Amino acid sequence: MAAYLWKHLFQPRRAAAPPSPSLPADIEAIRQKAMKGHHLEQVLWGKVLLNSTHVPPDATKARIWFTMAAQAGYGPAHNMLGRCAHFGWGTPKDLLQAADHYEKAAQLGDEWGRYNLGILYMRGIGVQQDLKKALGLFQTAAGNGHAKSMNILARFLEEGWEIEQDRAAALHWYQRSAEGGDYRGQHNHATALADSGQLEEAITWWRKALPNATSDILLAMNQTLGRLENHGDPALYAALQERLKTLPLSSAEPATPSARS
Repeated sequence: MAAYLWKHLFQPRRAAAPPSPSLPADIEAIRQKAMKGHHLEQVLWGKVLLNSTHVPPDATKARIWFTMAAQAGYGPAHNMLGRCAHFGWGTPKDLLQAADHYEKAAQLGDEWGRYNLGILYMRGIGVQQDLKKALGLFQTAAGNGHAKSMNILARFLEEGWEIEQDRAAALHWYQRSAEGGDYRGQHNHATALADSGQLEEAITWWRKALPNATSDILLAMNQTLGRLENHGDPALYAALQERLKTLPLSSAEPATPSARS
C-alpha cells in the first residue's frame, strides 16, 4: 500500500503532452483513418503534414506516413516518396532514389508516378535521357486518363519526338488535356484555337488556365495575347498582368517562352 501511495500521490508527475491542434472535421477524419492503417489516408495525411495551414509543416513525419503506405505496396505512396527525394522534403535530395520510387509507383499502376518518371527521362534528370522511354510512359498514363501526360504526349506528337509527327493527333490530346483540367493543356488548346481563328473559344480556355497557371505558362500567355488585337480580351489581359506582378518568376525560365509549354 505504501508503494502504491508513493507512486500515485507523491511521485512527481510528468507534464502532460500538449493537446493536438484542433483540426477541421474532414482533416481529422483523414488523420483517424490514417491511424487505422488506410493507405490512401496515410498518403493524404502525409500531404497535410507537408503543406497545410492546419498543422505545422513536418516533412520528416510526412515521409514516415508515406513509407508506411509504400511498404504495403501502395503506388501513390511511392510517388510521394519520390517527390520527397526529388525535392529534398524531409530527406537529402537524391534523384536516383526519386527515380526508383517513381518506377515502383509506375509498376504499381500509379499514373502520377508514371508521369514523374517520364519527366526525369525526358529531361535527363538523375537518369540518362531517354525520350523513347519517356514517350512510352506518357502514352500509357495519357491512355489511362492522366491530363498532364496528355499534354506532354501532344507535344511529342506536334514536334515528332520519337514518334511520327501528327498535328491532328496533337490537337486532339491538347483538347483532352484541357478538358481534363490541366492548365498547360488548356493554354495549348487555347493557342491552337486562336491559331485557327476560334478566338472566342480560345479566350474561354485561357480564362480557365489563368488561376492555376505557373509563371512559364503566364509568360507564354502574355506573349500570345500580346500579339492579338486589343490583346484578345482586355479583361483577361488585365487579370494576366496582375498575376504576372504578384508571381515570382524563376530565373530558370526562358526569357522568350514558346507558345507551347
